[in-house]
Amino acid sequence: MAALVQRKVLSSYTSGLRYITTTSAYNASVQTKSKKTLSRPNVKNIVLVEGVRTPFLMSGTTYKTLMPHDLATHAMRGLIKRTNIPLDAVDYIVVGTVIQEVKTSNIAREAALQAGFSDRIPAHTVTQACISSNQAITTGMGLIAAGQCDTVLAGGVEFMSDVPIRHSRQMRKILLASQKAKSLPAKLQLLRQALRPAVWIPELPAVAEFSTNETMGHSGDRLAAAFNVSRQEQDAFAIRSHALAQEATDKNLLIDRLDYKVPGVAETVTKDNGIRVSTMEQLGKLKPAFVKPHGTVTAANASFLTDGGSACLIMSEEKALQMGYKPKAYLRDFLYVAQDPKDQLLLGPAYGTPKVLKNAGLTLQDIDVFEYHEAFAGQLLSNFKAMDSDSFATKYMGLPSKPGAPPMEKVNLWGGSLSLGHPFGATGVRLATTAANRLIHEGGQYALIAACAAGGHGHAMIIERYPS
Repeated sequence: MAALVQRKVLSSYTSGLRYITTTSAYNASVQTKSKKTLSRPNVKNIVLVEGVRTPFLMSGTTYKTLMPHDLATHAMRGLIKRTNIPLDAVDYIVVGTVIQEVKTSNIAREAALQAGFSDRIPAHTVTQACISSNQAITTGMGLIAAGQCDTVLAGGVEFMSDVPIRHSRQMRKILLASQKAKSLPAKLQLLRQALRPAVWIPELPAVAEFSTNETMGHSGDRLAAAFNVSRQEQDAFAIRSHALAQEATDKNLLIDRLDYKVPGVAETVTKDNGIRVSTMEQLGKLKPAFVKPHGTVTAANASFLTDGGSACLIMSEEKALQMGYKPKAYLRDFLYVAQDPKDQLLLGPAYGTPKVLKNAGLTLQDIDVFEYHEAFAGQLLSNFKAMDSDSFATKYMGLPSKPGAPPMEKVNLWGGSLSLGHPFGATGVRLATTAANRLIHEGGQYALIAACAAGGHGHAMIIERYPS
């Protein structure tokens, strides 16, 4: 049913979106290619042994009674079970997260201890918005490349069901001062301050830039307008994502996903619960979510608030083979980019893709699998239009001509963040693991993953399938 909906949607509604095609022709023509390896003399090969994740669930649903370290712990335990890695064999643990639970500020350490890893294994937490677990992976790669470690667990977690809501700054100052107030007059003065109504207004969290005070959804809407990405194009891409995610689920292709028996919940969680195969007519009824009344970003063509955790095992190739593992892929060139968030916040993939290809000595045509983070449909389509624009390439990217956009028949064929969900800190591991699994499934050699992130950041990485 999902495949039928997908074909109908893509043939009927994407005349203006020339990159989108159905996947059937591509799948039928997949051939194993023989290309040069990116292995370099005197450079340590780093491999992805395995990656797993919890089911990604919409916030406020089945995971709502948990704490974030529970999700990270479950991902780690799933990785232990999948790889049989001894609990004292990991040299270092790095976990990415964005909105931190104050009780577990170093969530990497708390989850590692709860998962049963040796207390002698150091762990730290990193944050870089939506590319936090990408940063966890590359931090681990750096430790291995420097000879400090041979085996690193890299992961990520986000828990949007219970984000910290703070008292106002005035109330916080009163509470802190109350600990030092000794005399009755001093305590009465603080009490009078605390009785003012404005003091009791809480500070609610918002996905907004501190430097610009602009929400990411507003940035996404502004980006889509700048690159003339229509509401129709965005809705069609969102439908594509959900249809492909449903198809991948039905075909049991999402092998990184773990089952999760949540305490107190009768049914085991076995699937991502945000997948909704819909129609253009249904999506067309939704009102703009951020720029009202004329914006084009809606709840359906934007990624939703998600709870989830992920973990992967990366090693030096020598250590992996010594321990008897058959790696999934080599982790090759990577980079981070940044631009002015006041200009355009979400163009990281457009800036990162041609740079990482150049560093690796590859072209767009060499890439068999693309896994791009789908923050918003308009965001990703704008990045593709930027990459396919000569004027943007010469004016903003410093290139002589456009690098070109990836063909859609190679992009996110198992769904993406729009449909599977986007736990901010955990998506990077999903991208890397899915890219490796798709390379194996489709017989390709090279994959490229890329993502945007708050602050005007972006990340891109080349992954090479491990030889059979």
